[in-house]
Amino acid sequence: MANNYTKIGNEVLTPGVPVGNGLTAEAARDLGLSKGIPVAASLIDAHAGGIGMIGANVNGYNLPCKNQPITSRIAVICGTSSCHMGISKIPVFVPGVWGPYYSAMVPGLWLNEGGQSATGKLIDHVVQGHTAFPELQTKSAASAQSIYTYLNGHLDLIRKSLPVGFLTVDLHVWPDFHGNRSPLADVTLKGMVVGLTLSQGLDDLALIYLATIQAIALGTRHIVETMQGAGHSVNTLFMCGGLSKNPLFVQMHADITGMPVVLAQEVESVVVGAAILGACASKDFASLQDAMEKMGRVGRIVLPNHKDKRFYDKKYEVFLKLVEHQRQYKAIMQSL
Repeated sequence: MANNYTKIGNEVLTPGVPVGNGLTAEAARDLGLSKGIPVAASLIDAHAGGIGMIGANVNGYNLPCKNQPITSRIAVICGTSSCHMGISKIPVFVPGVWGPYYSAMVPGLWLNEGGQSATGKLIDHVVQGHTAFPELQTKSAASAQSIYTYLNGHLDLIRKSLPVGFLTVDLHVWPDFHGNRSPLADVTLKGMVVGLTLSQGLDDLALIYLATIQAIALGTRHIVETMQGAGHSVNTLFMCGGLSKNPLFVQMHADITGMPVVLAQEVESVVVGAAILGACASKDFASLQDAMEKMGRVGRIVLPNHKDKRFYDKKYEVFLKLVEHQRQYKAIMQSL
């Protein structure tokens, strides 16, 4: 803080505002571009993903966020880890969730950011560490499918007449193998699996894969409900990132949260967000919000299966019991 923040600077720009005099001669030469091309004040990757999709025009779609302010939407950027971006007109303080930060993502609005430290990484860890993983690799390669496409298809084969999610009625996962970022903010928490058997085959691998995806979706519900309890009013998920390409992952989020999931037309929403920032710096749009509405595009919409609500409410009840029990076990061992 010495000398009026000279070490880090004291001029704060909102996202999309032009920086300096544009691209310098040196940078232009290195990039093969023209000197002076506008350069925008930037965002971190997840925030750019939020900008790339959360403001998309939903007119013509039957969504609960239609004709409602952008604050009714939450952006979920899900890859190796996941981030949950909720915005509000007034600051909302949410226990265990970062923020509120003013103009950190959308200028003029406050941002709360929830997160899960390991999501895509957790799925990889569970699947690749299973005894049947080599068999999965062989069979998925033979069918020219990714391992996750193959697993999704295998679950469809073994579910018979049941909804696929019901296969885990007695298999439950607490997903914080790398601690909890939100909404418990407890780095000491560990992963839990309840309902293991002696089975080591491909069916068992598919089931633990499904239970892990459900646990991640239940964690999202935990974050969203905590944000709603603190004052956010959210009714629609906007999702991007590598995990959003997995139909099972998306459907479980819709079913477990009870909210529709909107997928962007352009899969790489983080790149769209960066383009939106550049377009604003270039003065192609009057505001960042205007650019978000015109450049963001709605792709596929995944609706929740409301008939399965009771099952997932029960899964969520077990989910919360898992962490309650873990803390009880920890207290017992600390009483030595």
